[in-house]
Amino acid sequence: MSGAPGRLVRIAGPVVVATGLDEARLYNLVRVGRDRLIGEVIRLDGDEAVIQVYEETSGLQVGSAVEDTGAPLQVELGPGLLGQVFDGIQRPLPPLAVKNGEPFGEPFIRRGVQISALPRDRLWDFVPTVTVGDIVEPGTLLGTVKETATLEHRILVPSRMRGTVTRIQAGEAPVEQPVVWLDDRPLSMMRRWPVREPRPTAGRLDPDAPLITGQRVIDTLFPVALGGTTTIPGGFGTGKTVQEQSLARWAAADVIVYIGCGERGNELTDVLREFPELSDPRTGGPLMDRTILIANTSNMPVAAREASIYTGMTIAEYYRDQGYDVLLLADSTSRWAEALREVSGRLEEMPGEEGFPAYLPSRLAEFYERAGAVRCLGGGGREGSVTVVGAVSPPGADFSEPVTQYSMRLAGVFWALDTDLARRRHFPAIHWTRSFTLYDIGAWFDHNVAMDWEERRRWALELLHREEQLQSVVQLMGADVLAPSEQLVFLVGRMLREDFLQQSAFDDVDAFCSLEKQYEMLRIISLVYETTRRAVRDGVDPEAVMALAVLADVARMRDWPPDEAAERSRELETRIIEDVEAL
Repeated sequence: MSGAPGRLVRIAGPVVVATGLDEARLYNLVRVGRDRLIGEVIRLDGDEAVIQVYEETSGLQVGSAVEDTGAPLQVELGPGLLGQVFDGIQRPLPPLAVKNGEPFGEPFIRRGVQISALPRDRLWDFVPTVTVGDIVEPGTLLGTVKETATLEHRILVPSRMRGTVTRIQAGEAPVEQPVVWLDDRPLSMMRRWPVREPRPTAGRLDPDAPLITGQRVIDTLFPVALGGTTTIPGGFGTGKTVQEQSLARWAAADVIVYIGCGERGNELTDVLREFPELSDPRTGGPLMDRTILIANTSNMPVAAREASIYTGMTIAEYYRDQGYDVLLLADSTSRWAEALREVSGRLEEMPGEEGFPAYLPSRLAEFYERAGAVRCLGGGGREGSVTVVGAVSPPGADFSEPVTQYSMRLAGVFWALDTDLARRRHFPAIHWTRSFTLYDIGAWFDHNVAMDWEERRRWALELLHREEQLQSVVQLMGADVLAPSEQLVFLVGRMLREDFLQQSAFDDVDAFCSLEKQYEMLRIISLVYETTRRAVRDGVDPEAVMALAVLADVARMRDWPPDEAAERSRELETRIIEDVEAL
């Protein structure tokens, strides 16, 4: 502890004010009251320290003691993070159910409980990669640990240390036991890092490669770059949580950090039940072997909800620094912004738009700016990334509300979930005219998938926009008033919507679609458009074109096995050309 204890002089929900903390600094961690509740200094005003408490403050009294720990809010980083479920300030939830062999017998976390984030009794087999006499610098690889069956945990030199290796202790050890000595200074496998401080890197990389998700509407139309940022706004029932779970399972990321920030308890309960039962399609093992869950439901203390975002981001950066691609899913940033609004109201700050604090845009920017693809410290060509996907829950699906608008300006990709599409059971309900991507990564697809990928992508977007414009005409006057060429736009637009963009997250074959299969499906649909357009131009009745039996097979493309997509598309291409020419 740092200095003499202070005393509470004011209590306003999760925000309390203390005096007498002469040595306190901004963002220091403090212990409040007899139960030693966890809090954080968020403002210093003369002799007064304003503190947000991460636990329920009922029962606190004016005059209660407040102790300054002398350190900021930090997370423990090391082997044992994967597969864990934490609360917003990195307390592991399963061990909180039993402490000292006695169950609490309560449905909520007991206040003031202190428990280590990393298991102290578990032994890890440390395999050194350096030898005595090696000169190392920040980020240098010291050794490895087999954290799970599929992921190698890399122990690195802390960012503020350098020196000569003077001793090595290989073999099994707990996370707190020293395994390497630099200039006779002991280093264990565990690190601590302040959650509000971004971890340093050797440099940023250009976003020139996509994060492959296996979702056709995303990969083909609105791809996100590896290390990019995405926001998913959508009203109730539009499928935000299901979409994020699909990304967690199928996205080409080495580590998943899922932050359930302020969501309803029943929704998060479903996540906590389903994730341990899901198999990892990349490895065949449990998905939890590369997943970290941070659960902070709406009935948990509001201040901890605000901290959960930073806790998750710091853990994501830790695995990024090891050279891994990390996907961070925040569900949802709206609830996080609401926590900021409540704390701001308790601080009696001047409210901004819709009562949110005036600094909301800067806080959102600080969060999204910590994403990115980077060169890791320590050399060796190690590169890693953190890709951020933040869900937004606008009240009444109103995209003009502040959190959605600020997120849209900051994120590189905007996946707009549409309530009407969800009501029509069109999932993913990402609307093609309201969504966009700012990442110019078409050259990657042209080089790695097909030379005309970007050309076909632009064609699909253009046709979907034309079909959207014709919808209003059809609703007013009927489809009969459309010219033959416009009727074909309507036909192929429906194919794109129903046979390509729609995708079932619960179908074993259709849940994930490889890039090669996506390309073949899009190529066949564009072939239908080109061949039928020539036929109509030569005088063929559009209704005869629409009645072709072969078009029914276009809808079955989603059932193609991925390794047979190219062969089957060639067969279907031949049949389409023959049947259209026969007209």
